[in-house]
Amino acid sequence: MASIQSVPRPKVPGKSQPVHEKARAGEDRYRMIAEAAYRRAEQRGFVPGSELQDWLAAEIEVDELLAESHPR
Repeated sequence: MASIQSVPRPKVPGKSQPVHEKARAGEDRYRMIAEAAYRRAEQRGFVPGSELQDWLAAEIEVDELLAESHPR
């Protein structure tokens, strides 16, 4: 019986993290944005009509925070 050997995957330039780690990072970013958007809505008393602005402002806030913590 022949044994099955694991064949190493070739490294792709520009890909420093495995796909599952990037997915996890994306999930963490989404959660951070959702929490920041919720805080913004809470601060304005949950008055309807500004949900999109809350989300977009939260995206900017989180992306700036992540960029500061992971400089290129």
